[in-house]
Amino acid sequence: MNIFRLVGDLSHLAALIILLLKIWKSRSCAGVSGKSQIMFAMVYMTRYLDLFTTFVSVYNSVMKVVFLLFSFVTVYLIYFKFKATYDGNHDTFRVEFLVVPVAGLAVLVNHEFSFLEILWTFSIYLESVAILPQLFMISKTGCEAETITSHYLFALGIYRALYIANWIFRYYMEGFFDFIAIVAGCVQTILYCDFFYLYVTKVWKGKRLTIPA
Repeated sequence: MNIFRLVGDLSHLAALIILLLKIWKSRSCAGVSGKSQIMFAMVYMTRYLDLFTTFVSVYNSVMKVVFLLFSFVTVYLIYFKFKATYDGNHDTFRVEFLVVPVAGLAVLVNHEFSFLEILWTFSIYLESVAILPQLFMISKTGCEAETITSHYLFALGIYRALYIANWIFRYYMEGFFDFIAIVAGCVQTILYCDFFYLYVTKVWKGKRLTIPA
């Protein structure tokens, strides 16, 4: 554990809390991509299977349970509790074009050809592109993203950027290098770059953010 990973984890947790509070307080999931949230739930489910086989620390186990729980609750709120407010007509990204190639890549490129390792690799690859339906939804509608939704996306982006700093730190301090995680993390961070610019130039100035199509 180092400061970059700790703050990255907290930023990740903050993003999930921001989104949940947004949905619960407004009693609406308008502007939120259910497809992105389902893919994030898939990420946590396939990554944290070692929760039942390997104990690292209390912190590690608690965070895994929290991420799983929050992702399941978010999906439930979107597709059941506040289903009437979900804009499925605009959440039309073809996720099979992401999930199928990612699954194939996980089978072909992994650290070890074993069931748990392939699922872990699948989760790493899928997380790198899971936000695309959300960004696509905002871009397609041409509508302005609510400030709270923008904060959620920004916190997720900061989490990924801090994890890159974490990997650099671990490489120089521990000699640790995970090519798969680093490449996937960089891809995900790059996807946020345009959003980061718009967030800093508009949201911080009190304007609502519009992602151009």
